Amino acid sequence: MSEDTIFGKIIRREIPADIVYEDDLCLAFRDVAPQAPVHILVIPKQPIANLLEATAEHQALLGHLLLTVKAIAAQEGLAEGYRTVINTGPAGGQTVYHLHIHLLGGRSLAWPPG
Repeated sequence: MSEDTIFGKIIRREIPADIVYEDDLCLAFRDVAPQAPVHILVIPKQPIANLLEATAEHQALLGHLLLTVKAIAAQEGLAEGYRTVINTGPAGGQTVYHLHIHLLGGRSLAWPPG
């Protein structure tokens, strides 16, 4: 279950994190293994394993997460642009089964990503 992941432990403050944003619905913190000068993870406080598990009842939460990414990108000075990534399932490269959005920026990002 996603509440037992490292992200659940960060939400509960059992593991420290460099938190850059928090509200009632989500938490954002710097990735410990950044892949760009700015690499922030935005996670919902409600445990959802990934997009495969999301339902229509999560619509407002998912929209909130994306608008939060936009606000954090502005806060981080990413006016030139940034990338968002949501890894879903093993074939999608997901390693932590708690939905999270990677916010990457601060340099030019190549395509395809890998």
